Amino acid sequence: MTQVNLLPSELRAREATRRLTSVVVIVGVIVLGLVGLFYFFQVMNLSRAQDDLAAQEGVNQQLQAQIDDLQRFQELQSQLEAKQELVNSVFIGEVSWSNVLVDISHVIPSEAYLTSLTGSIAAPTATTTTGETNLIGNVLFTGVVKDTDPLASWLTRLEQVDGWENAWMTSATEETPFSRIYTFSSGIDLSLDAATRRGKGLT
Repeated sequence: MTQVNLLPSELRAREATRRLTSVVVIVGVIVLGLVGLFYFFQVMNLSRAQDDLAAQEGVNQQLQAQIDDLQRFQELQSQLEAKQELVNSVFIGEVSWSNVLVDISHVIPSEAYLTSLTGSIAAPTATTTTGETNLIGNVLFTGVVKDTDPLASWLTRLEQVDGWENAWMTSATEETPFSRIYTFSSGIDLSLDAATRRGKGLT
């Protein structure tokens, strides 16, 4: 059965325009709704970010306060290290003189005895043979010995002690002619090996 539209063409065009307008309005409302929803979520994200930033700034302030409070301990640590370095520098080259006396008792020949002993410590100086800076002092001896052979033995034994170097004999004078009793003067250099652990800079 054939259908015939009896409405005028103007009314049909107006109806089509009205429907198109309705569709456009509905689409526009939907788009505006989506834009509003997107804006809402962005505002929420921005708000959360600002809250997180404020919270982090609060944490940073607390940490900075702790750092400022601990700074004084760092200063105390630095002062302690400086004082420890000063103490270490004071004891560089320290020698145990009681050990020196024990070593002398081991090396002195039975035919000899000492009448005086003088020890001195100074800032480390370079050795004459290697140029290394490790001499820290010396010990000077005067004594009496029977015959000259023990003097050679004395010099040899002196250099057998760790840290004792460059043994020398300054003089050997016979007390009376043909007595074979000699007054002698000698000495040795002390190297850093003769120092105590503290004197070597060791803890």
